[in-house]
Amino acid sequence: MAKQYDVLFRLLLIGDSGVGKTCLLCRFTDNEFHSSHISTIGVDFKMKTIEVDGIKVRIQIWDTAGQERYQTITKQYYRRAQGIFLVYDISSERSYQHIMKWVSDVDEYAPEGVQKILIGNKADEEQKRQVGREQGQQLAKEYGMDFYETSACTNLNIKESFTRLTELVLQAHRKELEGLRTRASNELTLTELEEEEGKPEGPANSSKTCWC
Repeated sequence: MAKQYDVLFRLLLIGDSGVGKTCLLCRFTDNEFHSSHISTIGVDFKMKTIEVDGIKVRIQIWDTAGQERYQTITKQYYRRAQGIFLVYDISSERSYQHIMKWVSDVDEYAPEGVQKILIGNKADEEQKRQVGREQGQQLAKEYGMDFYETSACTNLNIKESFTRLTELVLQAHRKELEGLRTRASNELTLTELEEEEGKPEGPANSSKTCWC
């Protein structure tokens, strides 16, 4: 039976409550958009497999609650992430200003070398804009991040931003990547995702590798 994916890793969505993290996730994984807002409680996740440079990548995308009362829970997930989206709402100057705090949390809790992208979400709400595109670009430049303005409502830059972060993570793991390209039949060690979470989700497949 053909293998479903070659590599597995985790991406994280962080940012203030209400900036649209859950909507970004649902648009990317299920191509759905729900205008009504229900705050995430703690942490939730979805899975999606995409192909980048001939590599089948299984992504586990964690959606974290932005409220302060959940910070102790959500920070536990930083250390297991290979890629992080820092999300603000272009119609909320406050959420943009708070990116500095989120970057500080990433620096403190995430592993060294984690890949990051800055997202200015709700780009469809141009009439309510409080944060200019140039401001987002400048902030991303200061922190050495790529930058996208997105809209889960209109599907603007959703696939592009998730694909880009996936590419950055793959580039950061060039050794493993070259192993996949040059030795397709090589038996690679799978670090069980279930082992981290403590709840089995199915049989292991030794032809896959995990960078969790």
